[in-house]
Amino acid sequence: MKDFKKQFAFWKNQRITRRHALFAFGYSLVLSTTLFSCSNSPDNSQQQAASSASNAASGSNTTADKVIRIVRSKQLTALAVLEQKGILAERLKALGYRVEWPEFAAGLQQLEALNAGALDIALTAESPPVFSQAAGAPLVYLAANSSDGQAVSLLVPKNSPIKSVKDLKGKKVAFQKASIGHYLIVRAVEKEGLKLSDIESVSLPPPDANVAFSQGRVDAWFIWEPFVTRNVQNGTGRVLVDGGNGLRDTNNFLSTNRKFYEENREVIKVFLEEVQKAQNWSKNNPKEIAKLLSATTQLDPPTLEIMHKKYDFTLIPITEVIINKQQEVAEKWYSLGLIPKKVNVRDGFLTPEQYAEITPKEILAKN
Repeated sequence: MKDFKKQFAFWKNQRITRRHALFAFGYSLVLSTTLFSCSNSPDNSQQQAASSASNAASGSNTTADKVIRIVRSKQLTALAVLEQKGILAERLKALGYRVEWPEFAAGLQQLEALNAGALDIALTAESPPVFSQAAGAPLVYLAANSSDGQAVSLLVPKNSPIKSVKDLKGKKVAFQKASIGHYLIVRAVEKEGLKLSDIESVSLPPPDANVAFSQGRVDAWFIWEPFVTRNVQNGTGRVLVDGGNGLRDTNNFLSTNRKFYEENREVIKVFLEEVQKAQNWSKNNPKEIAKLLSATTQLDPPTLEIMHKKYDFTLIPITEVIINKQQEVAEKWYSLGLIPKKVNVRDGFLTPEQYAEITPKEILAKN
């Protein structure tokens, strides 16, 4: 615990610029108490190139003097729709903001950047926020999103003899540390009477895991779309199980840090309003969203139309049920020894009155 505090204090006091945001390994080092190898952040030059491209697309050549950095999504999500359509950028431009869309390998890397001040709004599964809170980050949960469990799958090589989760005992299973893949492999093995220690965990960010899987260096890989469909289509893998049928019991979350929330409530309100509109449009226009996001996902429109059925495109109000479930997730990670201290997730949630200020009325009506 002493080492954890020293590491976190050291990295917290370092000045991390935007240019080097993706090399912010401090948070990863804080989490080195896990049993898994540390993952690498995406190449900085790639993020800069992606940001430059998104700046041009979102009107960065304006006189806007403030920037809001929203994570780039390369899945079938409302965020991807907002970036491609430019609707949010136009609305925030009127408020003096320009939008940037930095790209990250997974949720853990997003929240490293969020804590370092290099990202303002993240979209992750349930576990990254817990790991972030365990590291002392001032995270704020803005909204919950549908779980989209079928969009996360456990892949095995196409000709693998593995027929069930029980067959994974003693096998190498890859996943991004602190991700939905990590959480679901825990649930999947426990459902079959096994423990996480019964498999050989291989912690890799998605790009590296993709290479390892294609080269046969791991026996299975828990990952999300579009990696799943790409590997099935190219004949590299097949789906053993997915997060549907009750395996996934949690939600995705849009989150920010406390400072950004306190200073930009009106912007957050506008953002959530546009997310809700994009959710509705995405749900009701499967052909259109498939065409819109074909280049981003590197999948053809017909394939994306099939994938569309795996997503619910729904924002969900923050309720006691959501908070209590997130607390269960935190307690699970602590019981496994993968976070260094107990976490009270409620510290990251707002009051009902504060949520009422920023949440679209259409969403609040679902309570």
